[in-house]
Amino acid sequence: MTITGHCHCAAVTYSLVQDTAPTVYACHCTTCQRWSGSAFALHALLPEGALSITGPLAEYSHEHGGHVSNQRCCAVCHTRLFNTTTAAPGLLVLRAGTLTGAADLVPAAHIWTRSKQTWLAVPEGVPSWPQSPTPEQFASALSKR
Repeated sequence: MTITGHCHCAAVTYSLVQDTAPTVYACHCTTCQRWSGSAFALHALLPEGALSITGPLAEYSHEHGGHVSNQRCCAVCHTRLFNTTTAAPGLLVLRAGTLTGAADLVPAAHIWTRSKQTWLAVPEGVPSWPQSPTPEQFASALSKR
C-alpha cells in the first residue's frame, strides 16, 4: 500500500510503500518537547531511502549527545518532516504527525519517560523506558505492533 503525508502548507508531500502503516513511538525527551512545542513527539523509524519526496526542503544540522542530527523541513512553512542521525545510520526518523491518517496511530513504545509531563500517563502494558532503550529492546518493542 502507498502511505502519504505532507507538511502544513502541502508544498512538500511524500509517500512510501509498505504493507502496513508505520509503527510509531513517543519520545518524551526535552529536546522533542521543544521541537514539537508539545508534551512529546511521535516518530516512526524508516529505512533512509523509504520516502519519495516532492517539494522544497530546508535542512538544519546540529550536534546532540555526541551525534549529528540532520533535520529536514518544508522550505515554505518550516514544518519539520524527518531527520537522520549518526546515532542510527541507514534510518530516518519521520514525524508521524505529518502522515495522512496520523490520528489512527497508537504508540508502540514510549522513550525518555523520565522527562515526560507529570499529567501524562503511559498506558499499562506499553513498553517504556526512562531514557533510550538498547537497540535490541527497542527493535523488539516496535516489532510487536
